[in-house]
Amino acid sequence: MCGRFTIVDPIEELMDRYMASISDGFEYQPNYNAAPMQYIPAIIGSKQGNRLGSLRWGLVPAWAKDDKIGNKMINARAETIDTKPSFKHLISSKRCIIPTNGFYEWKKEGTHNQPLRILLKDESIFSLAGLYDIWSDPEGNKLSTCTIITTEPNELMSGIHNRMPVILRPQDEGEWLERSHNDVSSLLGLLKPYKASEMRAYKVSRDVGNVRNNSVELLKAVE
Repeated sequence: MCGRFTIVDPIEELMDRYMASISDGFEYQPNYNAAPMQYIPAIIGSKQGNRLGSLRWGLVPAWAKDDKIGNKMINARAETIDTKPSFKHLISSKRCIIPTNGFYEWKKEGTHNQPLRILLKDESIFSLAGLYDIWSDPEGNKLSTCTIITTEPNELMSGIHNRMPVILRPQDEGEWLERSHNDVSSLLGLLKPYKASEMRAYKVSRDVGNVRNNSVELLKAVE
């Protein structure tokens, strides 16, 4: 699964990286411990180009009776998103990218779980594949939410966890965000494990396990 990540780059770098403009009302600040049910930065394609805004992490399908379902839908399995009722209508029309510079995962070591931070070797921003939806409550108030797609682990991740988030190759990001693209089989073909040779992992403090902890100290390697 993917349950925590970091996004700490300046907003100008995010805008340049995705050639995106800012959505109305979007307020950005670095997040060293992004967690489910928080609002996180996301990129969505539009007729006017890519837009950088925020979505609440934890998908609430448009048909849901209430928004409590969101905390159970932080991830979507790539292998089943074209058949699961919550996701199958989104893959063809409501795709997004969650920008990050690293994500956390916990590895079983003896009697405890050791958190690790996983990132690209060049420490650059990379793109997690996501889906989003817009839910309305009985009063008509809208809530925009998202889920992060996961897949089988690559060689690096297989020693840490049995799943990993889908990291889109830079050359595939445009196809994923293109609103007019609705070829599901082609889109599903993008949801592959990322090259392990381009990634690395290191141990971090167990403080990351508490969502209230959110500082640059969480990025430091520990013995």
